[in-house]
Amino acid sequence: MRFLSSRRFLAIYSGVLTLTFAVTVLTAFKASPQNATFDQLTVQRLNVVEPDGTTRMVLSNKAQFPGLYYHGKDHARTDRDSAGMIFNNDEGTENGGLIFGGYKDAKGVAHGYGHLSFDRYDQDQVVNIEQNEDGDQRTSGIAINDVGEYALTPQFMDEVERVKSMPHGAARAEAWKSFKAKYPGDANRAYLGRASDKSVGLSLRDTKGRERLRMVVKPDGAPVIEFLDEAGKVVNEYSAVTRTGR
Repeated sequence: MRFLSSRRFLAIYSGVLTLTFAVTVLTAFKASPQNATFDQLTVQRLNVVEPDGTTRMVLSNKAQFPGLYYHGKDHARTDRDSAGMIFNNDEGTENGGLIFGGYKDAKGVAHGYGHLSFDRYDQDQVVNIEQNEDGDQRTSGIAINDVGEYALTPQFMDEVERVKSMPHGAARAEAWKSFKAKYPGDANRAYLGRASDKSVGLSLRDTKGRERLRMVVKPDGAPVIEFLDEAGKVVNEYSAVTRTGR
């Protein structure tokens, strides 16, 4: 009886209970996923993954925003400087995203942007909704795009970064021209939105990105429909007042 009430017995008993409790808790966690409910969760970055670990979505602040996800690996991109979300497909490759931000500069001028896009398989965005503002220069709209028949691999992005890093000038312009010739097929096909001059319109383009039809309501409220040739010249115009053409 004296042993059962001794400090040594109580210490052993306490240790056994603690060990048993720890094993029980750890076994329960290992046996099945746990669900939890929180009133509030504060994080800098949140990764949503499949059971096999494939990243399907990332919600992140600006400091920890990912680069290019390609077949399960995150490749650094120096041109990403925003908070937002990245969507990945079943193979762990980026196929869309949402970025947003806004601030006032040292002169008190407001700047802001928002961009939601959806990408083709292993390629760039084919639909995007966006808004941009720099002081009183404000635009917003939705774009439909064609993209080339090639994959946006990490090697492709390295080529893009190389050209972007060149100083502005003739050499950089020539490098972009060669790059576009190597990777053809990109073209904006349609854009509906508000321009910085406060007009609103619909622009339709051919497969080479040349504007062929333009419907605009001008800042003064006047509606205009214009047909353009391959060189961008207006060949027919319809308005509420006049009709010209040949």
